[in-house]
Amino acid sequence: MYRELSIALPGTVAWAVDRVGADGAFVLPDGCMDLVWHDGGFLVAGPDTRAHRSTAAGSRAIGLRFAPGLGPRALGISADEVRDSRIPLRDVWSDAAVRRLTDDAARDPLAALTAAVRDRLDPVDLPVEFSIGARLASGASVGDVAAELGWSPRRMHRRALVAFGYGPKTLARVLRFDRAVAAARSGVGFARVAADAGYADQAHLAREVRSLSGITLRQLTGQPGSAANRST
Repeated sequence: MYRELSIALPGTVAWAVDRVGADGAFVLPDGCMDLVWHDGGFLVAGPDTRAHRSTAAGSRAIGLRFAPGLGPRALGISADEVRDSRIPLRDVWSDAAVRRLTDDAARDPLAALTAAVRDRLDPVDLPVEFSIGARLASGASVGDVAAELGWSPRRMHRRALVAFGYGPKTLARVLRFDRAVAAARSGVGFARVAADAGYADQAHLAREVRSLSGITLRQLTGQPGSAANRST
C-alpha cells in the first residue's frame, strides 16, 4: 500500500510502499524524479514519458519524490540521462557516499534519505527550473512561461532537457495528464476533467490517457466495471 510521509524538504514528497504486489507497482508519468530505498538497495528513478511497471515485487520501498526541475539539484545528475530509466544509485554517487547512506538507512531509511539531500535543497536558492515546473503544473503555457523569463525557445528547450528530462512541451503534456488523472480520481466527471485541463474534448483526453498510461481513464480511476486501480 502506498502512503505519503511527513517531511520538511522544499518541493519534495516522501512516500512508502509497505509491500509491492506480485505484479510490481504501476507508476504513472508525473514529471518527477525519485530517490528510492528498497530491500535490494538504492536506485534513482528518472522522469517518465509513459507508465512504468516496477520490478521490485514483494519488496518494501521508501522514497523521496522531487518536483519537476528539482531532481537534478538533489541528485547531481542531468534528468535526460535517466529519462524512462531506473538506475542504481552507485552509478550516480560515489561508493563512499552510497556506503554512508547504506549504513544510515539500516537505522532509519527515511531519515537517511532526507539527510543525504538536505544540503542540496536550500529553500532560498532553488533552481529557476523548479518555478518553471510549478508554473506549467498550474496550467500556464510554455510560451507564457518563456516570455516571463525572457528566454528564447531554444534556451527553454536546452534548460528543460537537463532539468526535466525532456522538452517543455512534453513536460506540459505530462503535467496536464497528471492534473486530469488527479481530478478524475477525486470524482470529477470526465467531460469536466477534459474541459478544466484544457483538452479539446473528452475524446482528446481519452487518447492522451491511453498514450501515456496504456490503459483507459476509467481503469485508472478504478470506477465500477473497470480494472482495479494499479497506480502507486
